[in-house]
Parts: sequence; C-alpha cells; structure tokens
Amino acid sequence: MRQIFLDTETTGLYHAQGHRVIEVAAVEVVNRRLTKNHFHYYLNPERDIDQGAQEVHGISLEFLQDKPHFADISKDLIAFIADSELIMHNAPFDVGFLNAEFGLMGLQPVEAIVAKVTDTLKIAKEMRPGQRNNLDALCRHFGIDNSRRTLHGALLDAELLADVYMAMTRGQDSLMMELDKPSIKNNETALHDLQPLFVKLANEAETSAHADYLAGLAKSGKCLWGTTEKTLES
Repeated sequence: MRQIFLDTETTGLYHAQGHRVIEVAAVEVVNRRLTKNHFHYYLNPERDIDQGAQEVHGISLEFLQDKPHFADISKDLIAFIADSELIMHNAPFDVGFLNAEFGLMGLQPVEAIVAKVTDTLKIAKEMRPGQRNNLDALCRHFGIDNSRRTLHGALLDAELLADVYMAMTRGQDSLMMELDKPSIKNNETALHDLQPLFVKLANEAETSAHADYLAGLAKSGKCLWGTTEKTLES
C-alpha cells in the first residue's frame, strides 16, 4: 500500500470557526522509501489569517493573493491520496480541515477517499508517555536533522514526518522481517534433528571393568544398580 505523509497550514486553529487551509503538502512513500512524487500548493483562503497562526508558519495574506483556491486543486489532491494509508501528525486537526474544505464543495470526506488514516502523534504518545511528542521533539529523539525547520512549513514537515515515522516503526519492521524469514539457526537445528542417532556399544574390556566396579560397590552395601537391573529384567 502507498503511504502518503500529509501536512497542512491554516489561517487559524479551528475549522468550525471558518478558518481555511492555506498550504497543503503530501509526500509519497513506497516500500519505506520516499519517492520523488509529492503534492504541494499554497492556497488563497479569501479571509484573514490569525496573527498567532502567521507567527507559526510565516505565511502572509499578501503572499497568497495570487495563489489558487482549494477548490482549484481538490481533484488533484484526491487523486494523489486516493486508496493510500494517509499519515499525519495530529491527524484529527488535518483531517478536520480537509473535510471542512471538501464539505464546502459537497465532496466525500477523507475517510472515504483513503484506505487508512494513521495518526503519528497517537503512536508517539503510546511510545513516549508523559513526554513532549511534537515534531521537533521527535526529530531530536530519533536524531533526525530538522535544522531547516525555522518555521512550520507543510512540505518540509511532511518530509520530516516520513523520517520520524520510519524511525518509530523500524523495530516493528525488523520483527516482521524475522517472522517472514526463517532463521539459519532454526534450519540447522531442524537438520540436526533429522540425523540418525549414533550409539557406541562398550567393548569386552569396558564391560568387565564396569562389572568389577559394581562388585566393589556391592561390598559396601550402597549399590542399587543390581537391584535396578533385576527389576527391569522382571
């Protein structure tokens, strides 16, 4: 299954208050490797941007005046993410905004377009309970270079998220490889188990020496061997 890592930037925090998407970016991963296939647009929201939001992403309304509207790129976005596993950090936020935009055009929600929605923030909280799990913190934890991330940007954040996800799930991938691939040790053990058992019988001298040893034990009154032999013979 194709994996698509997606991020958005918006005019504010709450789509229910009429805030809009002003940047959407998605990168494609196949077989745990980034491909050169990506989707990225800045968008004209036709409304003001909250000051707090602009301080986070640095995108001004003036910059967006000549950019397309969400409706102009919606079909291409749907085609890009269709039938994929859509992976986002704090997925409810991005999915909520995308669904609000799709809803304005009477289109299906994200959940009906993709095969699966995965939230990396939820995964990170399960792995690192009680710790900071924003993208910067996870990059530091996994040793991923995020020095270019001076401001939030959807395309860079989507690429960083792909790296973080690969690091978070590396152990699971190794486990699946072990389950799929029989180990050499197990094969050697199975081969050994198929070999015939070699039994070496005692020669006459060894048998005689063993009898003399048992006779000496019998004189001490502490030898149970003879008793055992008689029981087995009966």
